[in-house]
Amino acid sequence: MDNLRALAMLAGVVFHAALAYSPLMHPVWPAADAGGSRTVDAVAWFMHMFRMPLFFALAGYFAALLVARRGMAGLFRNRCARVLLPLALFTPPVLASMAWLTEHAADTVMRPSPALAWIRTYVDQHGAMPSMPGWAHLWFLFYLALFTLMVWVASTLELGRIGNRIAAMPATMLVVLFPFLTAPALALVGTPWPAPEFFIPALWALAFFGLYFAFGYQLFHHGALLDRLRSLSPFLLAGAVISYGVLFRWTDGFMDAPPSAVARGVRALLEACAGFWMTLWCLLAARRWLRSRSATMRWLADSAYWVYIVHLPVLLAVQYRLLDMPLHWIVKFVSSLIVTLLVSFASYQWLVRRTVIGRLLNGTVRPSTPPVAMVGTDTL
Repeated sequence: MDNLRALAMLAGVVFHAALAYSPLMHPVWPAADAGGSRTVDAVAWFMHMFRMPLFFALAGYFAALLVARRGMAGLFRNRCARVLLPLALFTPPVLASMAWLTEHAADTVMRPSPALAWIRTYVDQHGAMPSMPGWAHLWFLFYLALFTLMVWVASTLELGRIGNRIAAMPATMLVVLFPFLTAPALALVGTPWPAPEFFIPALWALAFFGLYFAFGYQLFHHGALLDRLRSLSPFLLAGAVISYGVLFRWTDGFMDAPPSAVARGVRALLEACAGFWMTLWCLLAARRWLRSRSATMRWLADSAYWVYIVHLPVLLAVQYRLLDMPLHWIVKFVSSLIVTLLVSFASYQWLVRRTVIGRLLNGTVRPSTPPVAMVGTDTL
């Protein structure tokens, strides 16, 4: 699970780097480049369908593991130290750095994106940056804190019995049922679903990601569930790709608005199927191919939290500088991705890993070869 989380983190950096070259995001993303391709949208938004749902499923799994080892009080102590405190400490500098970088880019870039051009006009008229209250990419921590509280509520109401009944279902029934449970939440927002980054929690996000968190929580208690799903692995992958392909083609790369409420519901169901089936496939693939102990994967898993926090400001700093450079968008994409990862990893290794910040994010640094098969209880 830790190894899978490390790879999901890397996928997040790739996704955010791709947004600058996404035709769908070109009108609204500040670092949007003049170059781009629909291929970027096809790949990036497929990753978007399952990347964060997978994170919440993993978070639910580790929450159940913490409760089993340390009790409900131990879960709350851990989440206060590993989630609430980093959220409080890092949100102000992350938001401030992103705002400063964007304001500087709006003032200096010769070929600004549509969003940067609008910001430049706004600053000229009002003398200040527009107010954009939100958590930015740290919204995951905010919702994780909320779901931690819901673990206590569910435990008090003994809602685990519902999870036991669902986990006891035939594997094929679960594969079909779960998308129908999450589709109504997705139908309330556009396709693909937006990041719920505002300070006030969104009801659709609480329902959608909460179901994934609950699924991961039950997965810890019903490990045999993955064994029952193993034979469906190729069908899950094929079904996810086909569902997404139909959705992408039908919406013309997500450029077309749904013509009716029924169409919105069908699109939400396709989105839910692609996301859940791909999440299941990732869990099964991790169980098959990521079980071995590796010093490299251990280091990546340890660095994941820090990279998650700092990568977006670093990425924006790089991509704003690239806007005026006459390079092909592929060169810009690869360059921004490599520089962002190098800076994030180097800062973790030399400035964070064995410091008070590293202990705050990950606890005591673990050896490269963990003494037990299942690790990760001190992190997300």
